[in-house]
Amino acid sequence: MHLYYLLETTVNNKVADHSTTDLNAEPPSFWQRYQAPILLTVVGGAIDTIGFITLFGFFTAHVTGNLVLAGSGLVKGEDGLWIKLASVPLFILTVVVTKLYIDNSRKPALVLSHLFLAEALFLSAFMIAGLSFQPFTDADSLTVALTGGLGLTALAIRNTASKTVIKGMSPTVLMTGNTTQLGIGLTDYLGNRTADNARKLANSSALVISFVVGALLGALLYVQLSYWAVGLFVLPVIYLSFLARDSEFLQHIG
Repeated sequence: MHLYYLLETTVNNKVADHSTTDLNAEPPSFWQRYQAPILLTVVGGAIDTIGFITLFGFFTAHVTGNLVLAGSGLVKGEDGLWIKLASVPLFILTVVVTKLYIDNSRKPALVLSHLFLAEALFLSAFMIAGLSFQPFTDADSLTVALTGGLGLTALAIRNTASKTVIKGMSPTVLMTGNTTQLGIGLTDYLGNRTADNARKLANSSALVISFVVGALLGALLYVQLSYWAVGLFVLPVIYLSFLARDSEFLQHIG
């Protein structure tokens, strides 16, 4: 049985047990509904930016950028080609291991909490590696590969969760689809200003803006704090890991 189905069942049971109360309950606030995607998107933008700045253009949030840069580096004779290519099998391996954990977990209601915790642990390892090995001077070095790999693993776990456990949530590390949806939502809202179109526009706008804010914060904080800045972005993930133990939070996370 798929985890997302089990989570949905848990939430539905919670709702059924409180059906009388929920009839008069107010709808969730914007923050209740969107705090998880906003916080995750800020973290994704920050970690991706810090990795790109310090690891010779290595993307921790997605492998597409690494493949493009690998192709460019091959033509231009740049260093670091093997690290960018190695990001693909590492990403796939992380997805496989994460999916196996999801499918075989004996406590499905806690899986999302555990995945957020795993992401936080790998981000912490990313920070420790960066502090230990910097300054990075050789794009082909094992220290660059190890540090980048830890950041990539953290966000690969996130990507897997987004495609399985919380697949109703918009992507929080890849902004191409969200930016496209922002344009579509803006067009729909200008043509028909309904509450539903306003909600969709608010959703896509919040995610795109959050990623921009995260990228800017990541760059600015790195300048001031070096790799210690990563620790500030680990805290929201730990916070979400704690919240993900609550069925009411799971009801609104998507």
